[in-house]
Amino acid sequence: MPPGNRKNRTFLGRLPLPERMFVTDALRTETVGGMVLLAAAAVALVWANTPLSDAYESLRDFHFGIGALGLDLSVAHWAADGLLAIFFFVAGAELKRELVVGELRNPRTAALPVVAAACGMLIPALLYGLVATSAGGTWNGWAVPMATDIAFALGVLAVIDTHLPSALRAFLLTLAVVDDLGAIVVIALFFTSTINLAALIGAVVGLGLFFHLHDRRRVHGWYWYVPLALVIWGLTYASGVHATVAGVAMGLLLRVGKDGERGRRPAEHIAHLVRPLSAGLAVPLFALFAAGVTVSGDTLGAVVNSPEPLGVALGLTAGKVLGVFGGSYLAVRFTRARLSQDLGWADVLAVAMLAGVGFTVSLLIGELAYPNPADLEHIKAAVLLGSLASALLACVLLRLRNNKYRRLYEEENLDEDADGIPDIYQHHTSVRPHHNADLDTPHDHHPTTSRHPGNPPTPER
Repeated sequence: MPPGNRKNRTFLGRLPLPERMFVTDALRTETVGGMVLLAAAAVALVWANTPLSDAYESLRDFHFGIGALGLDLSVAHWAADGLLAIFFFVAGAELKRELVVGELRNPRTAALPVVAAACGMLIPALLYGLVATSAGGTWNGWAVPMATDIAFALGVLAVIDTHLPSALRAFLLTLAVVDDLGAIVVIALFFTSTINLAALIGAVVGLGLFFHLHDRRRVHGWYWYVPLALVIWGLTYASGVHATVAGVAMGLLLRVGKDGERGRRPAEHIAHLVRPLSAGLAVPLFALFAAGVTVSGDTLGAVVNSPEPLGVALGLTAGKVLGVFGGSYLAVRFTRARLSQDLGWADVLAVAMLAGVGFTVSLLIGELAYPNPADLEHIKAAVLLGSLASALLACVLLRLRNNKYRRLYEEENLDEDADGIPDIYQHHTSVRPHHNADLDTPHDHHPTTSRHPGNPPTPER
């Protein structure tokens, strides 16, 4: 097809019905988990700044495990290396789904959110380096402000009761998924000092067995996979690679093609089952033992006056918004995409600001980048302040637009015939011309079968 005849893409246009159903299901759990996460972070901060702070530190630093296997770890260490592996497993499953049957399947469709996410990781890292090194600091914490915490961000949205349209929520989810992939790559490449080759080979063999059982033999039953996952996790930890890499690797190995016997996609189904454990337990427990920072004048002063903490805070609050908004604008400006007429660049700015909430993964990378407890305390304070500032600024912008969001939300969810399908997806003749038709038409109830003109079907794995 000649370039002049190609259909323009709509940036932040209406999602296909199956994709919208998947996003709604995923974000419903993440929103509840975000509320629990906010509560856990608040408990940690209060606990660490009361006369009971000694009890908090004693519990956080309490060691248990199997010493013979090198697994005699502190409670905080178990939370960071063990529980967050569950979080990254879900992230890996979501990424696999997006790459095979979701919005990242088609390179033309994926270009916009991927460019926005990539700029949203690159600019904070560069801004950190500029601020830190110009004031005599180091590059050690360059990766800390790169991440977006979807659960924390959705918890903030729930608190302010905003009716964010599904297109903006999906954009935020895609940013977070790509950020999670970037974070795990950074952790694997830059925070692995020594390698135990035998343990690494064992972990790879375990992953091969996981793939064989799940994808080739189609074996069902959690009792096969949970023990195997524990072995893979233990070998990955022993290899010197951060143990959370095992989680994302197993998530990426999940099969996305429909199960012939049960008619569902294993990656979606397993992520649906594990997501409550991740969002409601694993991430909040990590936050409980990672966010306990002593809030004092000295700590807050160090964030402003020390180069590395200041770089982290500015990377989250300024770098993220510049990266995500700038990347989105450039991607739209230099491609055939156009912004949805239902939304404006102010909405993109608000979501870009919300992407500066980098709580969970930023704290994890901070712990890896700053092993010295005194330095780590200041970096954690910078993450908390930067995330809080981003959340507050985003709240102001989103509340200013909430009346518009409420109208779009009600339009998206109106179902007068009570058949479970919003009317806007059934009344095709009333669809306004600025919508992209191939993105508006639901093909089935699974977020996988919408095909883009001119592209052959993508094999599903």
